[in-house]
Amino acid sequence: MTFSAFLRSRPRWQLALGGIALLWLLWTVVRPSKAASDNLTVVAKRGPLDIKVLVGGSIEALQSQEIRSEVRGEPVKILKIVDEGYLVTEDDVKTNKVLIELDSSKLKQNLVNQDITFQSTASGLTEAQQAYEIQVNQNKTDIKAAEQKARFGLMDLEKYLGSQITGEIVGKLGLREDLLTNSTAAVATNAFVVDFTRYARAELLADGAAKQELRKRDDELLVARTAAGQATNKLTGTKRLFEKGFVTKSELENDQIASEQASLKVDAAATARDLFVRYEFPKMAEETLGKFDEALQGLIRSRKESVSKLAQAEAKLNGAQGRYQIEKENRDELAAQITKCLLHAKTPGLVVYGGGNQRSYWNNNERIAVGSQVFERQALITIPDPKKMGVNVGVHESHIKKVKKGLKVRITADAFPDDPLTGDVTKVGVLPDSENRWMNPDMKLYTTTVAIEGTREWLKPGMSAKIEIMVKRLDDVVHVPLQAVSQRDGKTVVFQPGGKPKQVEVEAGEFTDEFIEIKRGVKAGDTVLLRAPDSEHPGDDGKKPAASAAAPAGAPAKPPASK
Repeated sequence: MTFSAFLRSRPRWQLALGGIALLWLLWTVVRPSKAASDNLTVVAKRGPLDIKVLVGGSIEALQSQEIRSEVRGEPVKILKIVDEGYLVTEDDVKTNKVLIELDSSKLKQNLVNQDITFQSTASGLTEAQQAYEIQVNQNKTDIKAAEQKARFGLMDLEKYLGSQITGEIVGKLGLREDLLTNSTAAVATNAFVVDFTRYARAELLADGAAKQELRKRDDELLVARTAAGQATNKLTGTKRLFEKGFVTKSELENDQIASEQASLKVDAAATARDLFVRYEFPKMAEETLGKFDEALQGLIRSRKESVSKLAQAEAKLNGAQGRYQIEKENRDELAAQITKCLLHAKTPGLVVYGGGNQRSYWNNNERIAVGSQVFERQALITIPDPKKMGVNVGVHESHIKKVKKGLKVRITADAFPDDPLTGDVTKVGVLPDSENRWMNPDMKLYTTTVAIEGTREWLKPGMSAKIEIMVKRLDDVVHVPLQAVSQRDGKTVVFQPGGKPKQVEVEAGEFTDEFIEIKRGVKAGDTVLLRAPDSEHPGDDGKKPAASAAAPAGAPAKPPASK
């Protein structure tokens, strides 16, 4: 990095303070005469030169426990809080010492109200569970009764028509017998009309009740015809006897009447059989089949209704369970919120109010104290870990390429300058710190974390410290004080003493806040002026200088705006 870049890396207030201090030193040391000031010299030396980055910062804990308010909703009041600076011990952690007590009175009242609502919801859940179980049992009963009715209807149909004809008719009509066992089957009905008269034969009816009825009609007709034949035969014989005079006319008339009555009985029996075949049998068969079909339809309807009713009962049960779960979670949350009003010690350390990384000029929260209102997630107490202390510093962009993870660091606390600390760079920011850019947009600082090695009893967060990041050591180089180097017409130069100071162009190398490496132009033992002589200072003639002094060639003269 060039010397001019170094100038840009220093904030204006640091440059101003350094310039004032240097001017005061020169004025007090060489004030006897202006000439003496111009002739103040130094000797270029050869030896080791430590290249380091100097920054300031505050010591803080790299790890800490933040105790935040976890009470949701409206802000709550602090009832009790331990004093800031209280040292939490291991015994405090073991005994679960209360560090902060928040007001839980409103939460407790809300919990009472929530308990009332919860009990009502729990009662509704029990009722929904009982209704669901009742519906399950009712569905079983209804389906069982419907299945029984359908099964009895089929049995009546088989009883009347016989199993053979019943199977044929059920098959043609699509009245499947497996509906008696399938829970979700449907009847495939059609417009098929059964002609039962064609089944009115004994050989087709098999052993059904209709066959017995038909056989009875056939037997009655057969008996009537037999009796009619006998009466006819008797009448024929009586007529022959009457012609020969063996019987009276009265006996003939009686046999004629008996014959006619027998014929009427035949007609009556034939008519009765015909009526049975044409009307009674089809009617009875269709009525029995209709009852069976109705029973099947009732079974299907019962199964569908059971599904619908069970779904309704299940929906009510699920709704009741959901409400119960929500109310239970609300109650449990309120109970948990009450317990969160007591904040306990979890790690030993020193109590600090607020968050460890809070900015005082950004923090609009009320000051942490008894009676203060605190919000959810607001940091109330920070307990830093004294075993892991460090410094977060902002490194200017001109130095950031030098700083790498693992570099050794020397830390000097302002309060204990005689007890220096050591550490390492553990983290280097990738992007500039946006929190500092609002103060000076041109100032880009990269947050760099330095971990302190070891512990000190006196080490406390917030202590100011000077940080020296050891970049590297130049073992054998020529170097002169930083202020001995100037910039003239784009060239980096020094001045050697004499009657008229001689300007010597040099090549500058690495530099620190105090010394700068001279690679070419000056060798060890050469004497140079500590500062450019007044006669050589640009601007003495009242004209605007061509280039600014004390900056290597090619570097901009104006440093960036400081923080």
